[in-house]
Amino acid sequence: MTTSICIAQLNFVVGDFSGNAQKIIEAAKQAHTQGASLLVTPELALCGYAAEDLLLRPSFQQASDEALQSIIAATADLPGLALLLGHAQAVPGTLHRHNTASLIANGRIVSSYVKQALPNYGVFDELRYFTPQSQPCLVDVNGIRAGVLICEDAWLPAPAWAAKQAGAQMLIVLNASPYHLGKQAEREAVLAQRALETGLPVVYAHMVGGQDELVFDGSSFALHADGSVVARAPSFEAALVTVAAQQASGQVQLSGLVEPVQEDNAYLWRALVLAVRDYVTKNGFPGTLLGLSGGIDSALVLAIAVDALGQDKVRTVMMPSPYTADISWKDAEEMASRVGVRHDVIDIAPQFEAFKAALASHFHGLKEDTTEENLQARIRGTLLMAMSNKFGAIVLTTGNKSELATGYCTLYGDMAGGFAVIKDVLKTRVFDLARWRNANDPFGTGLNPIPERIITRPPSAELRPDQKDEDSLPPYSVLDDMIRRYVENDEPIETIVAAGHDRDNVERVVRLIRINEYKRRQAPVGPRLSTRSFGKDWRSPITNGFRR
Repeated sequence: MTTSICIAQLNFVVGDFSGNAQKIIEAAKQAHTQGASLLVTPELALCGYAAEDLLLRPSFQQASDEALQSIIAATADLPGLALLLGHAQAVPGTLHRHNTASLIANGRIVSSYVKQALPNYGVFDELRYFTPQSQPCLVDVNGIRAGVLICEDAWLPAPAWAAKQAGAQMLIVLNASPYHLGKQAEREAVLAQRALETGLPVVYAHMVGGQDELVFDGSSFALHADGSVVARAPSFEAALVTVAAQQASGQVQLSGLVEPVQEDNAYLWRALVLAVRDYVTKNGFPGTLLGLSGGIDSALVLAIAVDALGQDKVRTVMMPSPYTADISWKDAEEMASRVGVRHDVIDIAPQFEAFKAALASHFHGLKEDTTEENLQARIRGTLLMAMSNKFGAIVLTTGNKSELATGYCTLYGDMAGGFAVIKDVLKTRVFDLARWRNANDPFGTGLNPIPERIITRPPSAELRPDQKDEDSLPPYSVLDDMIRRYVENDEPIETIVAAGHDRDNVERVVRLIRINEYKRRQAPVGPRLSTRSFGKDWRSPITNGFRR
């Protein structure tokens, strides 16, 4: 006999209990219509992930409990369907909470499992919010005994083995696992190891969507007991995914549809698009604004924004200064025309001269330097924020990770805005993504959005005559490798030098990373795409004397 298990790979909103509950109820009704015996939601689906300190509020837990009861009542008349729901559960008489998966059937909670392994590294702070337990839990899926695990439980051998020892014939894992480049393959490899260790097949249910800095990619899957992939859901889109389970001679065989693996840039693009779309729409912004300079970074952000929101919700502003090249004007105008967005030009030369005149007596006898360069960036930031105030649109900043790492950006200037789209994208990857998007059309827009000259011309901030980025920084291919090693891999200076980098360059770059932490603390949030993003992952003290 074949049993149908349905994975609810859905996009939830943190704290929107009524909206999240309704999505779960609708998914349950659809799964019942399709003949499923079990609907599995992601981890903490009911409250959304990550709810952070909202979890500490008693009223938040009360709202969660009320939403849970509404789901129990609304699914009571779906005979033959059970629901395995991820939610936060209060411990009666205490201030503690559990990260819980409850089996709901016939209008009641049949059993509950409490997460055993609480991650407390990287972007995770679960020990701050939850209390673990160590008991396995089996649920009956139409005669199949399934061991329940929640996310981090599956990254360790013991919880899966405990479920096996308790009599499980398969494993079901509820997850909220934030995306970074390569994470899908990493998850499948880890869960394949659990399958091989226990001899049990695995169903892995994962959420999708953007939540502040975090992006969840979906990519739910099922594995045979030998670790091979027998089902894989689409990435970065909501879906109800059916996995068929067949029991024969005490063994469970799983099957389903397998979505093909894509290249890295395809996943990165979809992650960026989803992050922008969800941040803008979930927070109720009517549209977006960005300064379009004619350079590669703003061009990439514009292409992402149009793919995420459509041309009607994106507006660009060109703000030339006396140092803006003619080709920058032309390239910005051409790109705006290609993607069909409203494009305005505000000349900042008068404001720049006014600022210099106001400061002339104070700066008398001093040469122009980065002060005057930063004035131009801050004028642009002020104008963009004024337009944001007037029209309600959120400003998308365009700084990349290489710039944020080294401080090659202006506080209250090009850093001014609400969402930093490519803050975790190194400059070399910026070029890769621009070329990839021009060669691919993932959303069927028919656009080849970025003019070739924007990609091929040397990068420049255009804040002084004949300025080039590499006048101030090492070549980006060199710089980005240093940043990967120091920021993402925690390699010390000596190791980076031993890898072939010039010591003076390494020490200069590390010094720039260190002294510009104060800027990054004031930067807008942006999507996490690497294993070490500036934000939740990177927690470096501003005041410190460490030099290695």
